[in-house]
Amino acid sequence: MTLPNPGPGTTTPLVEVDRLTVEFGGGVRAVDDLSFTLEAGRALALVGESGSGKSTVAGALLGLHRGTGARTGGTVRVGGIDVAAAGPDELRRLRGGVAAMVFQDPLSALDPYYAVGDQIAEVYRVHHPGPRKAARARAVEVLDRVGIPDAVRRSRSRPHEFSGGMRQRALLAMALACEPRLLVADEPTTALDVTVQAQILDLLHELRRETGTALLLVTHDVGVAAESVDDVLVMRGGREVERGPVTAVLGAPAESYTRALLAAVPRLDGPARTARAHGLSAVDAADADFAHDRGGLLAGVADAAHDRGGLGAGAARVPALPHAAAVPDEPLLEAVELRREFGRGKAAVTAVDGVSLTVRAGETLGVVGESGSGKTTLGRMLVRLLDPTGGRLRYRGAEIGALSERELRSRRRELQMVFQDPVASLNPRRSVGESIADPLRVAGERDETRIRGRVRELLDRVGLDPDRYEAYPHEFSGGQRQRVGIARALAAEPRLIVCDEPVSALDVTTQAQVTALLAELQAELGLGLVFIAHDLAVVRQVSDRVAVMRDGRIVEQGTVDEVYGAPRDPYTRQLLAAVPSLDPVLAAERRGRRREPAAA
Repeated sequence: MTLPNPGPGTTTPLVEVDRLTVEFGGGVRAVDDLSFTLEAGRALALVGESGSGKSTVAGALLGLHRGTGARTGGTVRVGGIDVAAAGPDELRRLRGGVAAMVFQDPLSALDPYYAVGDQIAEVYRVHHPGPRKAARARAVEVLDRVGIPDAVRRSRSRPHEFSGGMRQRALLAMALACEPRLLVADEPTTALDVTVQAQILDLLHELRRETGTALLLVTHDVGVAAESVDDVLVMRGGREVERGPVTAVLGAPAESYTRALLAAVPRLDGPARTARAHGLSAVDAADADFAHDRGGLLAGVADAAHDRGGLGAGAARVPALPHAAAVPDEPLLEAVELRREFGRGKAAVTAVDGVSLTVRAGETLGVVGESGSGKTTLGRMLVRLLDPTGGRLRYRGAEIGALSERELRSRRRELQMVFQDPVASLNPRRSVGESIADPLRVAGERDETRIRGRVRELLDRVGLDPDRYEAYPHEFSGGQRQRVGIARALAAEPRLIVCDEPVSALDVTTQAQVTALLAELQAELGLGLVFIAHDLAVVRQVSDRVAVMRDGRIVEQGTVDEVYGAPRDPYTRQLLAAVPSLDPVLAAERRGRRREPAAA
């Protein structure tokens, strides 16, 4: 499967992009006059916020905008093929044979009805006509190459039978089936936990080293770029901001936007919650001129009162919500030996096994762990979306199981949840205002004027324009939709909110805005927060105490300084070691250390 590296006399780049522009309906210019090259065997990262045009550029390399109504200009050549002028046969050869793409969401990219091996074999047969048996053998070969255990058996499995990390490996196997010269990876590790992310990044590095395949990596995570590439191109508003070797761009950025982007990245060695009492974002470390640029990164942080899209907009105008005077040491919620099983008999699966914890008013408890560790199941039990199969749950000193139906209904209002995916948790056929109003109507409010006024107040409180009451979820960005979810949770006047991966799919600047908003609301209202996440750097940034979960149990629990500064459990140390580093040299050293056990 090894491809020959180009000889010393070869000077033509594998990828040539010259003055590329891409416009969508309504005159929206997603990419504006962008030029770059990528040599064979090299790796380039396109880095920027959501909406910066990164994925649009990646799609242009494979001609994915053709036939969509998008207007493209400039020239894109991949492996000598002019993508815009290529005919159907040449375009088919380009896609898969010369360049292959790994998409962000493997569940959307894989057909749920067909075995993973059959899907890979079908891609192989498009470019290498021949017997099905040979194509299936090739599918098993590449599945084994990307680290799928028992590849012969697992090739017959369907996508839903794979974990998230295994599905991403399957997409890599599909991309590699025809030995492409270029791999385009669009956010390949978004929403994966840190250990699986490290495995995927290590795999990409090994594949490049062994095959000479070039890599174009699209990511909003600067740490992922530091782990994976030779060069970085920072994008903003469809244009290039800065470009150069990864060590230079990340070590000594020349542009204020790049500096602010790096400042917004949560770090294990950055300021902890004690230094961020008022939820100020990392933009404070960026240039002052940039902080006042309304259209720029973390817009409105320096002047939030005048920018409804900014951090904490409306904080100075809206009265505090109830419970602002909560006592910081008041125990809100106590879980004692909580247990939850799914299924019965021999098929029973224990998702949460004997978990005990306490959450106080005004405190944030971070819950971290890999996918499948039981974090979400625990969070749903804490707000009574799931009933425990064992253990006890006390809220404000009372056993929840002993409460009357009326008392339980009242207490449930005070326990709310912000979900990971606001698109899935908001009804696309109802306006956001109506979704936020639901808890008010459930509580018995019937005066529509008062309901509308309260919803407008809540929209303003989370930094959204109250006049967008009638807007629908698809009209908002990802970060704005998450703000809608927070507003809906606040409508019930809660004392405790469980946030389940609330920033996992957001870029670092939007993450900073959302976490700062939560900190601001907590400081004002005395809320207890349970912050569930797989990103250990984010959890360190927002939490007072941290619980580390593995296989349904808490393996370590303590203050942020205790867990991060002197972790006792080997699993905690393993998680911390997998967090991406912004230092490319350190990232390479850590990658080498991760390889040592495998080589031993």
